[in-house]
Amino acid sequence: MGEHETNESRGAGGANSQMGDGSQNAQAQQFQADDNAIAGQIREHMEVIGADGVHVGTVDSVDGHRIKLTKKDSGAGFEEGGHQGHHHYLSLGLVAGVEGDVVRLSANGDVAYGFEEEK
Repeated sequence: MGEHETNESRGAGGANSQMGDGSQNAQAQQFQADDNAIAGQIREHMEVIGADGVHVGTVDSVDGHRIKLTKKDSGAGFEEGGHQGHHHYLSLGLVAGVEGDVVRLSANGDVAYGFEEEK
């Protein structure tokens, strides 16, 4: 009987794990839908600014779930331009909204530089 209780416990745990996975999948799909909606609003040459209004870069394109910044001002926030000359990317998850020709991030400009990815 002890063995039977253990199997029931495992079965219940397995069901809970599957329910958790389903919830996580639904949340991931929602994030993907949000990213897709935002991506559809972002156009080439839009300015990207931090929540504090600081210029972070200029949109070159949207590449998957990331914003590809132009080379000319990629790394603009880094001292001595050490990261210039190649593209940098920002996750669409950092976008708070699109207003006119401006992409506004949810993070301040100096923090957003830390989130930039290089390719």
